[in-house]
Amino acid sequence: MPPQLDPETLPRERQLEWAREIALRRLDQRAYTKAELRLALLQRKCPADVAEELLSSFEGVGLLDDAQFAADWVVSRHGRRNRSRLVVVGELRRKGVADDLIAAATAEIDQESELSAAHAVAATHLKRLSGLEYPVAYRRLAGALARRGYAPSVVSEVVRETLLDWSQ
Repeated sequence: MPPQLDPETLPRERQLEWAREIALRRLDQRAYTKAELRLALLQRKCPADVAEELLSSFEGVGLLDDAQFAADWVVSRHGRRNRSRLVVVGELRRKGVADDLIAAATAEIDQESELSAAHAVAATHLKRLSGLEYPVAYRRLAGALARRGYAPSVVSEVVRETLLDWSQ
């Protein structure tokens, strides 16, 4: 087994090269936020000043862009996976995206968009409700929407409309 590399014993230029390799390997797999990549570097015992220098240079050349990450995340999570605005905001916060960037990225998620996404979720759950009594179907559909983070007002409206069509 090879000995563990202690980055603090390396010359500064080699530290940057080593950190760059780690970061590029990560970015080759998927997009990262600046905070996520910083954490990955620090967990590998990269000196904080080296990590900050590298992250700043990556931002400068466009390899790291939290605003673009947030915009892409909204499209992926709300647009394709029908997650609520609340859930998307929470996920972006956990990934270390700044609140102003989150607000800008989620600004287009309005009430109409939330209702549309919630209806899409309800439609996928509708076939699982066949044969159930109305109160059971209501409870299960409401639970599915609530777990996706939809507001109670959205849940009740969508469940009522979906089950109105379902019961006929």
